[in-house]
Amino acid sequence: MITASLRNWYRKQGRDLPWRETGDPYKIWISEIILQQTRVAQGKDYYFRFIERFPNVKSLAAAEEDEVLKLWQGLGYYTRARNLHAAAKQVMETFSGIFPSAYSDIISLRGVGEYTAAAISSIAFNEPHAVVDGNVFRVMARLFGIELSIHASEGKKVIKEIAQSLLDPGNPGKHNQAVMDFGALICTPAQPRCMECVLLEYCTAFAENRVGELPVNERKISVRNRYFHYFHIRYNNCTFLQKRNGSDIWKNLFEFPLIETPEPSDFAELEKTDAFRQFFSGIPSLSVDHRLTIKHQLTHQTIHTRFYRVIIPDRTPYIPPKGIFEIEDERLSDYPVARLTHKYLEII
Repeated sequence: MITASLRNWYRKQGRDLPWRETGDPYKIWISEIILQQTRVAQGKDYYFRFIERFPNVKSLAAAEEDEVLKLWQGLGYYTRARNLHAAAKQVMETFSGIFPSAYSDIISLRGVGEYTAAAISSIAFNEPHAVVDGNVFRVMARLFGIELSIHASEGKKVIKEIAQSLLDPGNPGKHNQAVMDFGALICTPAQPRCMECVLLEYCTAFAENRVGELPVNERKISVRNRYFHYFHIRYNNCTFLQKRNGSDIWKNLFEFPLIETPEPSDFAELEKTDAFRQFFSGIPSLSVDHRLTIKHQLTHQTIHTRFYRVIIPDRTPYIPPKGIFEIEDERLSDYPVARLTHKYLEII
């Protein structure tokens, strides 16, 4: 009865989303990756732009990474975009340009986990794989009164087994979408709409007055503080950028020259650093203006950021350090930058 009630509710109340109008696995894949860590309202516009620019896996695979990152700008978690690009190339090379239909092949793609593979395989190929995301964890934990933490392996295992047992094998894609929508619209994290719930008579949490206690979430997140000092250098109608390398946040995105300090530092302290001297060695006079302070919260990091605008006199010879390059001011918008830098650019 739970499965039938969910499907009936979905037919009447399910969300009208553009990626539900297609059976194209490529478009479904794009939507699922965009919606990781992104609200539907924000993700829609990105989905339309992405599909317009990259209508198929071949066009995405052939693109330059900088263009993919630029189109992704503002969504955050840029590893998703890099994985999309890599997976598109994987489809071209390993699967001859045809998006794979088997769950085992889909999950082999870069950046595709169990949830995304289940969503694509069930919606596009009618494969009987239950999706289990945050919405599903919450719905199942409340319905069946599961007291195990949803972040513990045993808790995940139990909920996955329940979700699979409830799956409608005749139409697994619609069933999965129904559960996800139900969690997003009715069985919400805060202030769930219990009086509108078609599953109320089956809900253990409601019967025991424990809706606010479930699901059990015992995950502890360690947050690291970091201190960034960006220098927006202006010289002869040009600006200077550098590209982030390594495996740190915002890999392969562009940013202004940066000094990172282990503790909060004011400008007088920055002037004494070797990095500052490398940036501005030989410049007799600088015009420096502290333009903006932003605290940028990521899942495991808090970025305390100061943006300084530095004007170097036009006739002063200036050669930036290796890795920092000069562009004309009007070309600044061509480069993919992190949301943090984008906020600054919106203000100046």
